[in-house]
Amino acid sequence: MLPRLSSSLLLLSLLTLSCTTQAQNKTKPFDAVIGQYVKAGQFNGTVLVAEHGKVVFSKGYGLANREWSQPNAADTRFRIGSLTKQFTAMLVMQLVEKGQLKLDAPISTYLPDYPKPGGDRITLHHLLTHTAGIPNYTAQPTFKAASIQPTTPTAFVSSFASLPLEFAPGASYHYSNSGYFLLGTIIEKVTGKPYAQVLSEQILQPLRMQDTGYDLPGTVLPRRAAGYDRNGQEYANIPYIDMGVPYAAGALYSTVQDLYKWDQALYTTQLLSEAGKATMFRPVKNGYGYAWITSKGVMDKDTVSLLWHNGRVNGFGANLMRAPQDRNLVVLLDNEGGAHVEDMTMDLMRVLYGRPATGPKAAPAAPKAIAVNATTLSTYTGKYALAPTFVLTVTTENGQLFAQATGQPRFPLVPTAPDRFTVASIQAELEFVKNTGGTVEKVILHQGGQHSPGAKVE
Repeated sequence: MLPRLSSSLLLLSLLTLSCTTQAQNKTKPFDAVIGQYVKAGQFNGTVLVAEHGKVVFSKGYGLANREWSQPNAADTRFRIGSLTKQFTAMLVMQLVEKGQLKLDAPISTYLPDYPKPGGDRITLHHLLTHTAGIPNYTAQPTFKAASIQPTTPTAFVSSFASLPLEFAPGASYHYSNSGYFLLGTIIEKVTGKPYAQVLSEQILQPLRMQDTGYDLPGTVLPRRAAGYDRNGQEYANIPYIDMGVPYAAGALYSTVQDLYKWDQALYTTQLLSEAGKATMFRPVKNGYGYAWITSKGVMDKDTVSLLWHNGRVNGFGANLMRAPQDRNLVVLLDNEGGAHVEDMTMDLMRVLYGRPATGPKAAPAAPKAIAVNATTLSTYTGKYALAPTFVLTVTTENGQLFAQATGQPRFPLVPTAPDRFTVASIQAELEFVKNTGGTVEKVILHQGGQHSPGAKVE
């Protein structure tokens, strides 16, 4: 004879079954969308989705370490690149509320040796909003060589501080890691402590973000993801970078779980007052506030206000997107470059609001090589100065154009237009520009979204 269930036990069983079914109904669509990107070779990492402040989905995909076949998981630690800027901005705002910094004060107030006139004209507000006009150091031709050299904040500032401003401070917007690097040095100057220590004391310890910190290769860091470059089905370990170079602009590591803690803290005044947060989130130019980008997303019948930022650093990609009005969150961390994390984030946010995902986009076809006659190729030969100490030498050999940068090996150039050549080995392109008389006067290096001109000097 079967035992009889009481009505209360039966109700409890039905409620448990209902909750389990609801949870499964929420996780399946997320898993299905991410699976499409994984299958397309466009994602390898960890995802977290929170709805109304509660985590509803968290899962790792692919491998954190290919050499040991270690899978990605919810507690895998990834480099987060420019998501670091959000923490730097928060530290600045905390110091502003303590009276140790002023947003409208010029750089020279805190760094008296910073070159003039920029030091007297650029304010902390300009640095925070990418409106300072300081050239982006990661776009400089010398960056690749400099990125592997041990450095200090003071020493590295000197590598870009004397460069001419791109525009008058406040007049325009140009994303520049240089501004956030300077903010890190200012934080150290006024506190008398290393940036990493201030970060730990002011943010990480209060929020119990035990899986977040300043990434140093020498530190034995459990559950650290390795970064990879991927070309089709071929993988390579990322080149070394000294993390003192990304510094306060991009040197942190974290997990999706810790970034959820960060998100939740932003709904409170534990770190910063409501007025301080309003200043930090408020867009200035191009939708950019203090390390927060404001945009709109059409979700079902409603237009949702979004706050987000992405990040990239050698082999890693990250994106964190919030919908504060509903306390919704999507976080993606990737260790194969993260080229598609922005598209994935929007797709997952759409699913969270009941809209269909668009799915992964097909990779663009590689440009086809064309034939360029020897006479035209010969007009491109010569030396081009992309910086005072960085010269690109262009030569021809057996009908093939080659380029060699200062201190680097020679590489072949593949013509895709009469005046444009790809550099497949470093995912870059060279464009040769002629003057009105038809003589080649400069070359423009297109790489990583940056465009670096170099005048022909020989």
